[in-house]
Amino acid sequence: MKLRLLCLALSAASVVQAATTAPEITIPGEHIFPESLTSSADGSVIFGSIGARTVFRAKPGSATAEPWIEAGTDGMRSVLGVFADDKSNTLYACSGGFGPPPPGEGPYVPTLFTFDLKTGEPKGHYVFPNGHGACNDIAVGADGTAYVTDTAGALVLRLKKGAKDLEVWAGSDGEFGAMNVIVDGIAVLGDRVIVNALVSSKLFSVPIGKDGNAGTVTEIKLDKPISRPDGMRGYGKKTLFIAESGEGGRVSRVDLTGDNGKSTVLKEGIAGGPVSVTVVGNKVYVLEGQLGFLMGFAPKDAKIGPFRATAIPIR
Repeated sequence: MKLRLLCLALSAASVVQAATTAPEITIPGEHIFPESLTSSADGSVIFGSIGARTVFRAKPGSATAEPWIEAGTDGMRSVLGVFADDKSNTLYACSGGFGPPPPGEGPYVPTLFTFDLKTGEPKGHYVFPNGHGACNDIAVGADGTAYVTDTAGALVLRLKKGAKDLEVWAGSDGEFGAMNVIVDGIAVLGDRVIVNALVSSKLFSVPIGKDGNAGTVTEIKLDKPISRPDGMRGYGKKTLFIAESGEGGRVSRVDLTGDNGKSTVLKEGIAGGPVSVTVVGNKVYVLEGQLGFLMGFAPKDAKIGPFRATAIPIR
């Protein structure tokens, strides 16, 4: 009876969370240029910002994100990937640069920051090996190991639970492609890490060995192509949701069977430039980064619109 009541309570909580999910979350302000979003178990949605160098948070059900972790906290600069790990009460955030540093600032140093997921207080930071690379996105395994994409080096780094330093975990032999392939999104599904490459539009599977080391990197064969994948999140043990910046902007669901994948487009025509996704209840939020304005390739007559994440039903 107690187990049944617990299940009913959990189901009711899920229904409430799904019912209170905002159809759209906006990040007020100019030149925010969010690059990533994540969500915690309570339904909070958290954003990393390149332009404002701030971590924003929308409380459960809220349609507006507010500044949460201010620019410069613990030395944090532009924020790219963010990832909430409820198990360790940790928010991971990739920091570095996007273009040349502003006048008066020193060179960007790629760094993985950690914060208390409830309070936003700093917990630690970890500079990339030799201070080189580009910290892009994060995923966390069941044992608490954090896996981080190094976009510049076409590598995956790892931070073991309790470790003091990041180390190269996979890709040192060019398994993901050339240096300019732009290794980007990452997710952990069961006992393997899934990585995407934006330029080649490929997905790769990396088994996590019993000793924690990386197994043989294998390309995932898709039934139809994806286009310039950016941020992605795992869902269960066999499913990915992927933001695709090509083909006019879209979000896809990829269901894996071994090293094969079935791709289903959930929404297309996302003009704001989809850069990341996260799951809240029975919805997938897709974040529009509008990074074309920041990178200088937006159409001449285009105008920066509201910075927002839009909810799409899971199917």
